[in-house]
Amino acid sequence: MAQVPQRFFDALAVRTWCGLSLRALGRAREEIDAINVYPVADGDTGTNLYLTVESAVAAVEAVFAAHAVGAGEPGCGPDEGPSLAETVGAMAHGALIGARGNSGTILAQLLRGLAQVLTADAAGARPDGEGAHTDGPGLRAALRHAAESARQAVAHPVEGTVLTVATAAADAADGAEGDCADVARAAYDGARAALAATPGQLPALKRAGVVDAGGHGLVTVLAALVETFTGRAPEPLTVSHARVALDPADPVGECPVDGGFLDGASADGGAGNGGAGSGGPAFEVIYLLEAGDTEVARLRRRLDALGDSLVVVGGDGLWNVHVHVDDAGAAVEAGVEAGRPYRIRITHFGHGDAHTTHSERPPRERAQRAVVAVVPGEGLAGLYTEAGATTVLARPGEPPASGELVQAVRRAHAREVVLLPNDAELRHTAAAAAEQARTEGVRVALIPTRSAVQGIAALAVHEPGRRFDEDVVAMTSAAGATRYAEVAVAERQAWTTAGICQAGDVLGLIDGDVAVIGADVAEVAATVLDRMLAAGGELVTLVLGEEAPESVAGRLQARVRQAYLAVDTVVYRGGRQGALLLVGVE
Repeated sequence: MAQVPQRFFDALAVRTWCGLSLRALGRAREEIDAINVYPVADGDTGTNLYLTVESAVAAVEAVFAAHAVGAGEPGCGPDEGPSLAETVGAMAHGALIGARGNSGTILAQLLRGLAQVLTADAAGARPDGEGAHTDGPGLRAALRHAAESARQAVAHPVEGTVLTVATAAADAADGAEGDCADVARAAYDGARAALAATPGQLPALKRAGVVDAGGHGLVTVLAALVETFTGRAPEPLTVSHARVALDPADPVGECPVDGGFLDGASADGGAGNGGAGSGGPAFEVIYLLEAGDTEVARLRRRLDALGDSLVVVGGDGLWNVHVHVDDAGAAVEAGVEAGRPYRIRITHFGHGDAHTTHSERPPRERAQRAVVAVVPGEGLAGLYTEAGATTVLARPGEPPASGELVQAVRRAHAREVVLLPNDAELRHTAAAAAEQARTEGVRVALIPTRSAVQGIAALAVHEPGRRFDEDVVAMTSAAGATRYAEVAVAERQAWTTAGICQAGDVLGLIDGDVAVIGADVAEVAATVLDRMLAAGGELVTLVLGEEAPESVAGRLQARVRQAYLAVDTVVYRGGRQGALLLVGVE
C-alpha cells in the first residue's frame, strides 16, 4: 500500500521517515550484514544501523506520546502535537544514545547535523506557524550540513565509504530545484550512484567484489526519505547472488551487474584508517560520554594515538565515542579522564572476522539452555551473570530495543532460551525479540516478569537439567508468586492512584500502582513493606539503587526482624537503576 506523501519536512514527516527507515532497514538488515569487510568484517553493519534507527524511532514516538498524554490532562486544551524542533531533536538524541558500530555512530552524526539545520529553521517560525516546517531549500541545506558534520566526526576520513555516499547525496541535492520530494529524490539518486562506485575507491571493497555496507544502509534510509515525500518507495537495492570477478587492472572497478551492487562483504561505516586485514586492533570500544568540548578534543587526540576507526559524535555535553584498539582498558580510562563514560560496550572481534580469516576455528557448540534477562543496574547485572544469565542492561530512560534482546539471545548461543524482560513496559519488545529468535531456530519461552525481583525469584528455581517446559513452568510460578514494589522520586506533578503527587515527592509503587506518597524514603519504604507483608510472605528481597540512603536497608531489615519473625531478608546493591529501592516479597 502506498504511503501518504508529506508536503513539507515537519514533525509528522520526521515521524514518518523514521518509521519507514526502520522498516526498510529491517528488510535489508541481513543483506547488509552479509556484505561487510571494511574496516572489520564482523557482519553486523545492517544490525547496527537497525538498532540505531530503532532508538531514534523510540525517542520520536515518546515525544508524540507525551503530547497525547498532555492533551488529556485536566485543565489542558487541545494539543497540536510536537514541533519540528522537538521531533528532530528527539530523533538525533535517540540515534546518539543508541548508536552501534561505525555505521550507526556515523548515521547518528548525520541525523544530528540534519537536525541542527531543521531546528534552526523551526526556531524562525512566525506566530502563524509559517516556518514550523522546512521546504526544498531547507532540506538541501540540512543534507549538506549532515554530510559535513559526519566527515568532521571521523578522525581519518576514507573515500569509498558512507562518508563518500553522504557527500554525493548532498552534492546531488544542491543541484535540485523544487520541493522536498524533488530534493529527496536527487539525494537518493546521487547516493545510489556513489555507492555503485565505492569498489573502485577502496581496495578492500574491490578485492572482495562488493560495495560499502554502511553506504548501502544510508541509501536505504534515503529511499525511505523519498517515500516520505512521494508516497512511494524507489525500487529497492539488490545484491547479485553471483560473485563478479573484477579485473585487477581496472582502476575504476565498475561492476556490470545490478547497477554496481555485488555479492560479498562490505564496510561497517568506513570510519577508520585501518582495521581491515590481519593484525588490526582486537577490540571495539563504544561508550556514551558526558564531557565538555575541550575535554573531548583532548580525548580525540589520545584515542587516535591508541587505535583506529575513531569516530566521536554528539555535542552539548553528550557524546558517543567509538574506536578500535588493542588496549580496551586504556580507551575507557581516557574517557574517565575526559568526563563520565557510561553504557560502555567492549567487543572482541574474535575469530572469523577480517583479522583472522585464515585458520578459522570450528564454531562453538551451542549450549542446551540459557537465560537472557533485562536488568536495570550494573549491580544486578553482576548478580544475574553470576547466576549464569546473559544480561541486557537497561539504564534509566534507556530501555533496550528488540534488536538488543535478539543480539543477547544470539550471544547466549543456546538451543533453548528463557527470556526475562523484568519490566511490564518491555512486554511487546521482548515478544518481538522472541519471535525473531524463533525464526533463527532458537526455542524461546518468554516469562512476563514485571520487575527484576521477579526475575531473581525465577532464576533461583532455574534448573537447566530439567525438561524445558517443566523449567519454564517452575520459573513462571516463582515469578508469579513474587509481589514487587519500588520506591522512587516523582519527576513532575501528576495524578496517581494515591492522589496528586508533586515533583520531588517519594512514591511507593506496589505491583506497578502508586500506593504511598510521602517525603521520607525510609518511611515510605516501611509503609510499602508493611502493606506487602500483610498478605504474608517468607522472603523479602531488597535491591538498593545508587542514590538510596545508606540507612534504608538496615532500618527495613530491623523492621522485618522485629515485626515478622518468620520472614528472611536478603539485600543486593543494584547500582544506577532509576528506582531508589526495589522490593520483592515471596
